[in-house]
Amino acid sequence: MESVMPFRSDFFPSLSAPESLLRWLAIVSITEEISKRRTFAIISHPDAGKTTLTEKLLLYGGAVQLAGSVTARKNQRATTSDWMELEKKRGISISSTVLQFDYAGYRLNLLDTPGHKDFSEDTYRVLTAVDSVVMVIDSAKGIEPQTRKLFEVCRQRGVPIFTFMNKCDRPMKDPLALLDELERVLGIGAFPVNWPIGDGFDFRGVFDRQTSQMHLFERTVGGKYRAPVSVGGVDDPAVRGQLDDTTFNRTVEELQMLEQAGEIFDDAAVLAGKSTPVFFGSASNNFGVQLLLDGFLKHAPAPKSRVMGGIEIAPENPAFSGFIFKIQANMDPKHRDRIAFVRVCSGKFERDMTVHHSRSEKKVRLSSSHKLFGNERETVDEAYPGDIIGLVGHDSFGIGDTLTTDAAILYKEIPRFTPEAFAHLHNPNTAKYKQFRQGLDQLLQEGVIQALYLRNSSVKTPLLAAVGPLQFEVVQFRLESEYGAVSRLEAAPWTVVRWLPADMKEDDLDALSLPTGAKLAYDLGKNPVVLFTNDWSADYFTKTNERVPLSALPVQTARE
Repeated sequence: MESVMPFRSDFFPSLSAPESLLRWLAIVSITEEISKRRTFAIISHPDAGKTTLTEKLLLYGGAVQLAGSVTARKNQRATTSDWMELEKKRGISISSTVLQFDYAGYRLNLLDTPGHKDFSEDTYRVLTAVDSVVMVIDSAKGIEPQTRKLFEVCRQRGVPIFTFMNKCDRPMKDPLALLDELERVLGIGAFPVNWPIGDGFDFRGVFDRQTSQMHLFERTVGGKYRAPVSVGGVDDPAVRGQLDDTTFNRTVEELQMLEQAGEIFDDAAVLAGKSTPVFFGSASNNFGVQLLLDGFLKHAPAPKSRVMGGIEIAPENPAFSGFIFKIQANMDPKHRDRIAFVRVCSGKFERDMTVHHSRSEKKVRLSSSHKLFGNERETVDEAYPGDIIGLVGHDSFGIGDTLTTDAAILYKEIPRFTPEAFAHLHNPNTAKYKQFRQGLDQLLQEGVIQALYLRNSSVKTPLLAAVGPLQFEVVQFRLESEYGAVSRLEAAPWTVVRWLPADMKEDDLDALSLPTGAKLAYDLGKNPVVLFTNDWSADYFTKTNERVPLSALPVQTARE
C-alpha cells in the first residue's frame, strides 16, 4: 500500500497550524482507506462456474465457514449470492449481488453477476461500479459467446481482467491452447501465474510460477471445506512422491517451454488491460482458489479516478460523491423495502449526511445506510471510495442518479440498452389491481424491464420490453411471490423498437407512413417510439420517412 507524505504546516496556507493538521489527518485517513479497497465483479458464460467461484472466494476469505451449492440440493446450502427464490429454483444467477468482507487487511466488495445473456443489462450496469474483473472460463470449452461480449465491455471501460481457468478437474483443453485462445480470440496478452499439474481425474494441483512451488490438493466432500494442500519445490521428495512419472514429466516439460518463451509478469500491462494474469484450478473442489485470491489482491488496482465531462474526480477529492447502479426491492421479505446500491467514488460517506440528489435537484438526508452481504445487511456509519453501500427508504432514487456534497459533480456511468423481446402483461384478477400495479411500478424502477403504451389504444395494458424473454419470467414470478399478484403474459408480434425525435407533435405522428404491422407507442418518459415486426420493416420506414431520424435509444429522458 502507498506511503503518505509527512505533514508540513505550509500544506494549507489559508489555515492555522492546528486546522492544517486536522485537514491533513482527514486526507491521510481517506487515502489509507482507499488503498485497502478492492472492488471487483466476477463474469462468465452461464455454467462456467462463476457463482461457485464466488462462494469459494467467500470460504477462503473467511466470510463463510461452509460453502454452498448452486443447485441447492437436499441437505445442502444455497449459495450466499443467489438469494432470490427463483434463483434457488432455477440454479442460475438472475440478479447481481453485492458481498462485502474483510481479508488480509483489505476490504473487498465482490459483485456476483448473472451469466445468462437475457440478464446482461444488469451485468453491464454492475461493470460500471467495479475497478477490476475476474473472468471465469470453463477449461473444457474455452471462450464462449457471453464471455466474449462481457470482455469487450470491460475492454471499452479499461477495466483490468484476471482470468480463472475453471474445471481443470474435468477433461480440459490443452493449457497452451487455452492461452493461445485468449490471445487470438480476445486479443489480450496472457501470462500464466500458475500451471495445472495433470487434468481431469488426474488433476492434482498447480505450480506457482511466482514462488516455484507445487501446490498439491486433496479433495473434500462436496467441496464444502478448504482443500488440504501439500506445498513444496519440484525436487521435494514429499511432493514428488504424490505424482506419477507421466504427470510429473509432462508438467516439467510444459514449465520449461513457458520459461523459454521468456515472458515476465508486467503489472503495468495488467492495469492497462493489455495483459491478463491466468490462474488454473477447480472452484468446485477448491483447487487453486487461495492462490487466485492472494494473487488478485497483490496485483488488482485500488479505486481510481472517474472522468466526468472531461474533468477527473479523484477518490481523494474531499467532496463525497457516488452513483446508483442498481435498485432492488424486497431483498428482505419481512420488510418489503427498496434498496439503492451506491458505488462511492470520492470523499467519505457518513450516515445521516445531507447530499445533493441529481434527479430531483434537492437535498436528501441519507439516514438508513447498510453494508451488504447477499440479502443480509447491517447498518454502516461510514464508507470510502470503492465501497458499495445500500440506501433504504428513498422512492425518488433512480438508476444512474448521482449523490454528492458537490452539486457540480454529475456522473453519467449507466449504459442504456435496446429491448429485443416484447409481451403484453395482463392482470386477470381485478381484485388484485393495486398489488399488480404496485409490483409492476417497482420492477420498472429497478430496471428489470421497460414498459411501453400503445398510442390510440383503448386498452391500457402495458407492453413489456426486455433485452431477453427470461426477464418476463422473472417479472411474473416476482409479482406473484412478492406482491401476491398473478399475471398473464401474451406474446407481442414486434421484435424491434426505435425512438422518434422527442419533440414530434401529435400531427407529425399522424403523418408518418408506417409499414404493415408497425405500431406507434410511448415509453414511460412519454417519448414516442415505433414498434416493428422485423429489421426489414424498420429499414423500410427509414426509406419512406427520410426526414424522420430513428434512434435505438431515447435521445432525451422525458418529453414535457
